Amino acid sequence: MVREQYTRTSQGTSLQNPESQYVYKIGIYGWRKRCLYLFVLLLLIILVVNFALTIWIIRVMWFNPEGMGLLKVTKSGLRLDGESEFLFPLYAKEIHSREDSSLLLHSSQNITLNARNMNGDVTGRLTVGPKIVQIQGQQFEIKSSSGKMLFSADENEVVVGADKLCVTGPEGALFEHSVETPLIKAEAFKQLRLESPTRSLSMDAPKGVHIKAQAGNIEATSQMNIMLHTSDGMLVLDSETVRLPNLPHGTRGVPGNSNGLYEVCVCPDGKLYLSTAGVSSTCHEYSRICQ
Repeated sequence: MVREQYTRTSQGTSLQNPESQYVYKIGIYGWRKRCLYLFVLLLLIILVVNFALTIWIIRVMWFNPEGMGLLKVTKSGLRLDGESEFLFPLYAKEIHSREDSSLLLHSSQNITLNARNMNGDVTGRLTVGPKIVQIQGQQFEIKSSSGKMLFSADENEVVVGADKLCVTGPEGALFEHSVETPLIKAEAFKQLRLESPTRSLSMDAPKGVHIKAQAGNIEATSQMNIMLHTSDGMLVLDSETVRLPNLPHGTRGVPGNSNGLYEVCVCPDGKLYLSTAGVSSTCHEYSRICQ
């Protein structure tokens, strides 16, 4: 409170007027003052709480000049030491482990890796689930450490680029359609078996089919017929002994009537041909075939 005094005098007189006192109150008083103090106290409390929370977050998150906890910021990117758990999708250009350790991706459900184009559409996807590993993409390739293609698959074909394809299952390999390969070979001291349980088995080649068994027999078994056909050329049976044990034998009949019987003749060069059967051998009558 400020008190001011004013003295009024008239010109030519010495009388002093009574003192006039005017009092002006400057400041905030009453309930306004109490509200102001309460507001300042509330701001102070909020400031202290925010400072305490900031210190707590720094301690919990392990903030340091190099990064945050096990996560460090380097010139080449981010480095994370130890195990880490991501609750939401992770976007990265490259992920690799340290030189002295392996990279482990663990999930209680499945692991999905997506590759997207500039528009955000998924162009490739790898999903590792508890029961199946699924890959979606235009083409799938497996390459060796030297860059050689070992396996490739797309919508049109599947290519095995390895020098040798081994099927170790006891039932072998099952092909529902045709197979094109230059060589089919069994392991050492193992049998090679080509079988078609309910359909026919056909082997075609533009320059011939070569079947070879170096230490065993070659057997061809069929419920119906076995046909060896060559469209342009001849059929060669190159062996020391050729046996046809189940050929029917003819009986002596009326001379001049063969009754549809034929005789198998052999030329000096090994060519076989049929001759109409007679009372005696008729192979010499058709010797011009051997010429």
